[in-house]
Amino acid sequence: MTQPANYTLRQLVLYFLKLGTWGFGGPVALAGYMHRDLVENKKWITEEDYKEGLALAQLAPGPLAAQLGIYLGYVHYRLLGATLAGLAFVLPSFLMVIVLGYCYTRWQGIPLMQAVFYGVGAAVIGIISTSSYKLIKKSIGANIPLILICAGAAAYTAITASENVLLFLLAGIGYWLYKHGRSLLAAKSRKVANSFLLPVLLTSHHGKLWDIFWFYLKAGAFVFGSGLAIVPFLYGGVVKEYGWLNEHQFMDAVAVAMITPGPVVITVGFIGYLSAGLSGAAVAAFATFFPCYLFTVLPAPFFRKYGKNPGIKTFVDGITAAAIGAITGAVIVLAQRSLTDGYTIAIAVIVALLLWRLKHLPEPLIILAAALAGIAIKYFLP
Repeated sequence: MTQPANYTLRQLVLYFLKLGTWGFGGPVALAGYMHRDLVENKKWITEEDYKEGLALAQLAPGPLAAQLGIYLGYVHYRLLGATLAGLAFVLPSFLMVIVLGYCYTRWQGIPLMQAVFYGVGAAVIGIISTSSYKLIKKSIGANIPLILICAGAAAYTAITASENVLLFLLAGIGYWLYKHGRSLLAAKSRKVANSFLLPVLLTSHHGKLWDIFWFYLKAGAFVFGSGLAIVPFLYGGVVKEYGWLNEHQFMDAVAVAMITPGPVVITVGFIGYLSAGLSGAAVAAFATFFPCYLFTVLPAPFFRKYGKNPGIKTFVDGITAAAIGAITGAVIVLAQRSLTDGYTIAIAVIVALLLWRLKHLPEPLIILAAALAGIAIKYFLP
């Protein structure tokens, strides 16, 4: 049975507003921030509830961080909490990409933004490396089977630079078999599978906004994998099929996704703005995030009711180990993209050391300092 909330709905909404405003680093960092803040520091969410949310977010299509936030909002405040937490988390970054979209269309280009991300991207590697270590230590500990699952998922993610939902399912089933044997596997698997039914999408075309709506609805409903996993799907539709953006504009849109805080998938708002102005941004963002909202709140009662069952808990533990492994592997992938020279490596190492020694150093201060360092290096150093 869920313990009574020791926080108000208003406090939860304010937290997700702040996370959406300052939470740089994409899903890898955001999942770590939620664990550190809500589980370890504030103790609003239990470790078990966090694991259930992380498992559900990994199994369902759509942006991982947004789904995790929606589920954590559901834990104590049900549908209202899930709705407000999701909106609060996404709204700040959506407003930011609208402003960036306006600046981009007015001045054609984002060199200053790229200089900012040069420093911020390196700092984020230091932040998420520390978060990943703490997540492994807290959630897996010395459990050898879970360590092996975590290491395998990390290796797969680092080598392929992608995530595979089957990997998480196999991890959950494999750990369940290890702990409980083969009995009742079929019945339990059916229960889990029945909670992830995809909606039937209808196709309709009534102008550009309808095209935008249906395209992004499919992106939100059928693309698995967190962070930039949605980029290849967007490229095929936005550039190749519809021609809403050219190659250069699309790459700038991806850069904006990495520069801005909050969920990386908010790049759809920027792309929608370039495609059809403010209405295009609003339609694209709604169509992308609404399926992930449904895929979280619909199976959430199942997770709340059966999550403490030993068999289900074992299944979730296996998925959680694989998810943490995928997050760890993603750190390696992101480091390869962000740590491009001695300056960026130095920024990442300094940030990691500072966070290791100074437990309460605020991330906004780190991000601001890294942004200024990036501008200084790009504009004033050879």
